[in-house]
Amino acid sequence: MKRTKIQKDNAKIAEIMKARKAAKAIAKAAKKVAAALVILFLTGSTAFAETASWYSVESCKREGTSGICANGEVLDDEAYTCAVWDKKFGTKLKVTNLENGLSVIVVVKDRGPAKRLVRQGRTIDLSKAAFRAIANLKSGIIQIKVEVI
Repeated sequence: MKRTKIQKDNAKIAEIMKARKAAKAIAKAAKKVAAALVILFLTGSTAFAETASWYSVESCKREGTSGICANGEVLDDEAYTCAVWDKKFGTKLKVTNLENGLSVIVVVKDRGPAKRLVRQGRTIDLSKAAFRAIANLKSGIIQIKVEVI
């Protein structure tokens, strides 16, 4: 069955709308990266700009882990803690949300994010409370600056 002109036009419109949506997402991401670079340039900080997400006891159990941190302690959703690969346990980090300027001090108690996420640019997993202190949990992933305290 041949497609009518209207069906072809509708298909083209759908493709254009999809492309516009993708372009907007790219532009939004580019603005966040640019903001991070400006902050780093202006502050002269040795901090780095990456992305952060959050995790909880519930998400650990859903992924098949017990909710025990790599340092042997039980994960506490209400504590200001984090999971990173390249810092010693007990290290204090200041994590700043680049979109709203809010910061939180967290203690390294776990290892993460998952290696596949690190390869995608994820730097740190914050506890539920720590993430909530600087962003809406529904955000899921945010652009951040991390400084060792």
